[in-house]
Amino acid sequence: MDSIGLVFMGAMFLVMWLFFIRPQAKQAKLAKEFQTSIDKGARIVTTGGIHGKIIKTDETTVLLEVDSSTKIRIEKSGISMDLTKAAYGEGEKKAEVAEVKS
Repeated sequence: MDSIGLVFMGAMFLVMWLFFIRPQAKQAKLAKEFQTSIDKGARIVTTGGIHGKIIKTDETTVLLEVDSSTKIRIEKSGISMDLTKAAYGEGEKKAEVAEVKS
């Protein structure tokens, strides 16, 4: 009876690893690669929902142009891969977005 319980616990751990831990680690790795691969001219969306164009990149930060006269410095970890892809498309790192004039 004790060996059946041990096998059951092992099987539960394997299922949790396959369905929860492994996909989450893979998604985190993709997000990290995305954040390190962005460069000048890319249009991005932050985790807070701020849209902008990257003007300058450092090792851990980027200078983001939000408006023609407004620039902010943010951490690369604050850039959302999912929101950026939803807003500007999968393969459009340097998407040409028409400027809205009021």
